[in-house]
Amino acid sequence: MNDRAKGRRLQELYDYDRSTVHEIVDRAMICHVGLIRDGYPVVIPTIHGRVGDTLYIHGSTAAGNLNDLRKGVDVCLTMTIVDGVVVARSLFNSSMNYRSAVIYGTSRVVEDPEERDAALRAITEHVLPGRWDDARPASGSEDRQTRIIAISIDQASAKVSDDMPEDEEEDMDLDFWAGVIPISIVAGTAQPDPQLRADIAVPGYIKGYRP
Repeated sequence: MNDRAKGRRLQELYDYDRSTVHEIVDRAMICHVGLIRDGYPVVIPTIHGRVGDTLYIHGSTAAGNLNDLRKGVDVCLTMTIVDGVVVARSLFNSSMNYRSAVIYGTSRVVEDPEERDAALRAITEHVLPGRWDDARPASGSEDRQTRIIAISIDQASAKVSDDMPEDEEEDMDLDFWAGVIPISIVAGTAQPDPQLRADIAVPGYIKGYRP
């Protein structure tokens, strides 16, 4: 770890253990990829997948941000999971409970067919576990239109806040409610495509999907 990944404030909330970072990466649905493009900062939201200490993202070969990433540049990725709203007696002490990860690494384009396959599998399974083996694979034309970028996890930190309000002692008797409003992402009932054949049932991995 170097100064890029080290937290400056509230040190007690930071965790530099890779297993904590991996857990947040694997749980977060979306990551944000930050880079400098044409001299300006750019942040792109995208889906991702992880294999070991490598993150994979993908997109169209025509996408400008992926064209820049294939050159091998320094990037910063962030993921955040909001777990609750912390309602304090004062506005100053109100906050959120969350798990976040900040990752610094270097991008590279993935050309090796086996690594491309592993990367696409990781991205697919990250979004919907079980789908990789239950859908049509990409055709040759579709594969040629897809660029895959690998980003090594060179430096990383996690930040986790999970607590009740920390109000000032003199505020404890004020006539304001205080506590935590839990927040979670819940999958709804799967909605079939109107053109889906009637004899195709909802797969078990979709019925039991937990984001």
